Amino acid sequence: MVREVIEMLDLRQGGVYVDATIGLGGHSENILRLIGPDGKLIGIDRDDEALKVSENRLSDRRVVLKRGNFSDMEGLVYPEGISEVDGILFDLGVSMLQLKNLERGFSFVSDKRLDMRMDKRLKVSAWEVVNRYNEKELGKILRELGEEWLSRKIAKAIVSLRSKKPIDTCSELSKIVEGVYGGRGRTHPATKTFQALRIEVNRELEQLSAGLDVSLRLLKKGGRLCVISYHSLEDRVVKKFMANNSKKGLLRIITKKPKTPCPEELMLNPSSRSAKLRGAERI
Repeated sequence: MVREVIEMLDLRQGGVYVDATIGLGGHSENILRLIGPDGKLIGIDRDDEALKVSENRLSDRRVVLKRGNFSDMEGLVYPEGISEVDGILFDLGVSMLQLKNLERGFSFVSDKRLDMRMDKRLKVSAWEVVNRYNEKELGKILRELGEEWLSRKIAKAIVSLRSKKPIDTCSELSKIVEGVYGGRGRTHPATKTFQALRIEVNRELEQLSAGLDVSLRLLKKGGRLCVISYHSLEDRVVKKFMANNSKKGLLRIITKKPKTPCPEELMLNPSSRSAKLRGAERI
């Protein structure tokens, strides 16, 4: 949704922008084309592999890359002599870099160890969650973070099988969930389970709430906030944040309804089908 993001950010020559989830640098590359020679872009990501890709892609004096979480945005931006910015972009969820690198343990087809840490410095991985959380905790995570309707049965199956041997790999876990479902449908039956574990490991919803609060303090008047989410839990947090701060007179909501990918983008990038873009302007 690059075109929609660029339009919504209302980019200004000489402006200062934060790509709070820079990933592979696709959005940032397009932002740089429109902010002029005096513009500046701060790119943030907690994934060191993504930052290496972005560094190679965006070899530009106007770019400063920072490793960290967007909940720590102020601490990453202030040392650059910046106290306010013209726009902030959040592109949430797991990246294709993380999914395709089977060593990272995000994909249900991977025979590698369960991991799912976006920041490899985190101490708790998906392996610890699957093998050490009790049945009640697992069921709650799957239900609340994955919106998985078979959460109790899946949690029970996990605990039963891990009593014989640890559940080490992504594919092992996938097979357990497939067994509970009794096979595969159009969507892989482990999708919601893997989503729940990833959100738990990376504390994604807590970090999102904190990051949105920080964005409100960093944006100058007239500055734009754009957020792309990929599932209902994220979108709910963003929608509520924008609505609450609109009532307080701090934000003007740009998107009464979230923007979604156009048919052309869906043809080129089917994985974008669940994306929702919301935007607001600092008052």
